[in-house]
Amino acid sequence: MSKQTGRRHLAGLTAWDRCAVMGVVNVTPDSFSDGGRFFDTTAAIKHGLDLVAQGADLVDVGGESTRPGATRVDEDEELRRVVPVVRGLASEGVTISVDTMRASVAEQALAAGAALVNDVSGGLADPRMIPVVADADAPFVVMHWRGFLEGGNVRGTYADVVAEVVDELHARVEAVLEGGVAADRIVVDPGLGFSKDAEHDLVLLAHLDRLLALGHPLLVAASRKRFLGRVLAGPQAAPPPARERDAATAAVSALAAHAGAWAVRVHEVRATADAVRVARAVEGARAVEGARAVEGARTTAPASAPATKPHPNPKPHPETAPAPQAPADRGGPEGAR
Repeated sequence: MSKQTGRRHLAGLTAWDRCAVMGVVNVTPDSFSDGGRFFDTTAAIKHGLDLVAQGADLVDVGGESTRPGATRVDEDEELRRVVPVVRGLASEGVTISVDTMRASVAEQALAAGAALVNDVSGGLADPRMIPVVADADAPFVVMHWRGFLEGGNVRGTYADVVAEVVDELHARVEAVLEGGVAADRIVVDPGLGFSKDAEHDLVLLAHLDRLLALGHPLLVAASRKRFLGRVLAGPQAAPPPARERDAATAAVSALAAHAGAWAVRVHEVRATADAVRVARAVEGARAVEGARAVEGARTTAPASAPATKPHPNPKPHPETAPAPQAPADRGGPEGAR
């Protein structure tokens, strides 16, 4: 771990000394965030390279929108969208995460050069997903998920959202472990915006320590989501469009980095890359200050008197030596009393 709040390194990937930045490449025509701006393969590859140039540590490539109400694309179309982009970015040395709920897409993307599988269903949407990930020995993101969002914000009722999300993630992680995925290759994600309203998302962000206590690296994916729009709008106004939520996203990134998140997933990289580096600098300053305080306490502590060994033949000091005694009157034979 790189800090006491719980940031953990993920086996199989670079060990960053700070919260990593995961840039998003949506190869979809109906993304809530960018409206299909990078639907073309060439444009998507260029965008991924631009994100790396702006400070992304890895790039998350997805070919299926998971926004509420989105209709699923078929398998062949998802493969057509994703695999060429993964292959093109991998040829440029980019670390790639593939965002998919289909085992076939994960399998082909890994073969094309992807290093990580990011499944918003945590392996629930496709029973073949966990065996595919386990066979590839690939890192795997397990997100909190309560079902497809084709019908809107499904099953978003919680008595205690933090406790329930933690418990459900724990159960899902146990299933993934039983399926053969190594413990040091599992990432957890609270699933902000998935079957959750704005209040749920904010409460989860306020308790990231509870998610870190699961013992796995934590991914926070808040970028441009509805709850940020609600926060920015206030009680009366309409939420700003998705692309006007990047400053709010960077604020969440700084908070998540400070809390100990392994990575944050964002659409606009530059501001978040700056935010996590500032968070790391503050963390480093605090560590230095703490080390100095400990060292200062050691150097100012009163020294104890050194232990001395007794002289083998001690001589009494003249002022403390006992006065000489007159010979005893034994009054009889020597030694008799």
